[in-house]
Amino acid sequence: MTSLLDTTSPLLARTGAVPAEGPDAGVAWHYGDPTAEQRALVTGRAVVDQSHLGLVTVTGPDRLTWLNSLSSQEVASLAPGVSTELMILSPQGRIEHVASAVDDGETAWLITETAEGLAAHLDRMRFMLRVEVSDATADWAALGEPVAAPDAEFVTWVDPWPHIGAGGTSYTPADAAPGEARPWRLVLVPRGDLDTVVDGRLAAGATLAGTWATEALRIAAHRPRAATEVDETSLPHELDWLRTAVHLHKGCYRGQETVAKVHNVGRPPRRLTLLHLDGSGADLPSLGAAVTLPGAEAPVGRVTSVSRHHELGPIALAVLKRSTDPSATLMVVGDDGPIDASQEIIVNADGFSADRPPKPGPTAKGLLMGKGCAADGGDME
Repeated sequence: MTSLLDTTSPLLARTGAVPAEGPDAGVAWHYGDPTAEQRALVTGRAVVDQSHLGLVTVTGPDRLTWLNSLSSQEVASLAPGVSTELMILSPQGRIEHVASAVDDGETAWLITETAEGLAAHLDRMRFMLRVEVSDATADWAALGEPVAAPDAEFVTWVDPWPHIGAGGTSYTPADAAPGEARPWRLVLVPRGDLDTVVDGRLAAGATLAGTWATEALRIAAHRPRAATEVDETSLPHELDWLRTAVHLHKGCYRGQETVAKVHNVGRPPRRLTLLHLDGSGADLPSLGAAVTLPGAEAPVGRVTSVSRHHELGPIALAVLKRSTDPSATLMVVGDDGPIDASQEIIVNADGFSADRPPKPGPTAKGLLMGKGCAADGGDME
């Protein structure tokens, strides 16, 4: 669910702006030279309009302990200015909401792509606690910058990816890199001041970049995104999202049993992978395009994100059946015909995390087994 607020940005009136579509509608896809914009991001001298993102604020003295009880992340003692990421899961451990979270000592700021739905869910869960929830999307806008430190003037969320946070783990193979380095922050500015703040950035030497550039660098960094990689059955493990958004050793929260079961004794049914697409043609697959294995009757997955990288060429993220041979050359269904794709592993094909516990003994097996989970390391249905 997305906010009903019209977040069409005033920056779309800037010279050369081409509107983005899909989950980035409302801001610029690029400003005339997406390759130069990517290079500006890589060299740390760009600013990106992210005002289409939503914002939920939580205030009150109980806000952090309350969010801690509801979410996948340990935030009860979150220090002011420290950035983290959290999820609201279903009782079955499926991802419902993802939020980039930072607290300023008085307010918890949750940057999300499902602001209306997240605010409604949190408001229903307030009960008698001293918290207030507000969808603040109409008042605040985000600017993205290739910087790994907070802004001195504005509330800032600094992306922790690809580092593994306290209580987190990785499903990336030990001999594989967790994606390219990608310093990234979201600076929250009053929505009415968006043009003025951007002008200040440009005067200081930055250039405007669009979402073509940010998506290409995000995909190369193996960074999942709620609006694209998540569907109604997504588990955090499938997307390597236990790195930054899940604390495996915190107290009870909705969906925790599934999170622990998959990590300890199960395996996620799907896995996120990076696809290097054949660039001999101009065709790029659409979001949701089927990924097939030559000779197989049914698709083995779907494309979730796609872009053209300034060095790597056409790349995509795809969610595949975990059993898909990681060495196989795949085919992606494009508008002009099939596109060959090689895999760069993100989530282990064996479905095991870096710190998966050893197999339980005969006594513990019965205690750890659950519906759809085999205690010898079987699959989660």
